Amino acid sequence: MRARRGVAAVSATITSDLETLVSEARNPRTEQIDLMSSAQIIACMNEEDRGVADAVATELPAIAEVVDRIVDALNEGGRLIYIGAGTSGRLGVLDASECPPTFSVPPEMVVGLIAGGDRALRHSVEAAEDDETRGAADLEAIAVSAADVVVGIAVSGRTPYVMGALRHARGVGAATAALTCNPGSPLSALADTAISPVVGPEVVTGSTRLKSGTAQKMVLNMLSTASMIRRGKTWGNRMVDVTISNQKLAERALSMLVEATGCSPAEARAALEQGGGSVKLALLMQMTGLDAETARATLEAEGGFLRKAIERAGQNPAV
Repeated sequence: MRARRGVAAVSATITSDLETLVSEARNPRTEQIDLMSSAQIIACMNEEDRGVADAVATELPAIAEVVDRIVDALNEGGRLIYIGAGTSGRLGVLDASECPPTFSVPPEMVVGLIAGGDRALRHSVEAAEDDETRGAADLEAIAVSAADVVVGIAVSGRTPYVMGALRHARGVGAATAALTCNPGSPLSALADTAISPVVGPEVVTGSTRLKSGTAQKMVLNMLSTASMIRRGKTWGNRMVDVTISNQKLAERALSMLVEATGCSPAEARAALEQGGGSVKLALLMQMTGLDAETARATLEAEGGFLRKAIERAGQNPAV
């Protein structure tokens, strides 16, 4: 991680002049959008969205840096904590909430916090973002510590709630990252690592749920997914740690077993039953002939990495 900047270096006064922010500027390409037809509006939006991935691409080194820190933290029993307000907060909560079913991790491993609490997920609680002390309090309430990684999410890079949270996280020694869409922001100055894709002015001035929100979602996808892949939560690109919690996921698990091992659907069902619903265990048993108890011990010995467990059992998986 890059060296931390002293808090004294961060200006105590944040300008209220929104026009100075890239994300708040007027987009000259959409000044007449209210005169467009439906087809023209969506074509315009689609064209604007084309540049979002390129903006995120410029931040890949910083994103990789944060992923490495997240992996280290999770391996040592720490957590990934997202905190934000409005759209930014909702996106953080969304990413966190999808980790348990996708990767079978405990819900407390990846945490999403939003200004205004759970009510703010469905209702506008916009004033909550102005309370800097609340951001610190919300982190304190979940006992944030030096073992954790805290990612502050704010398009403007100056949201008081998120800044208060990062200040508190720094104070307890947690690693910090800022995800904004305005480079050189006060929030970025508070973080160990700044991720700032510049997507430019929005189609509708200041509506940062659009391109800015899309960029944030892309970055959050990378942070969580890459971290989980690094921790052995996939085998190749197969989602082998999926939690089978509905019919669709049960069918996906069966299909994965049949496709990967060549077994019959009946054999796949039997393997899943013997493995207690664990796709990883079922795959390991089918590919190596190990019984459930030995397969479980082998997988645990390899830290949950299916590829390593198969190789340990004398196989060489071809993915």
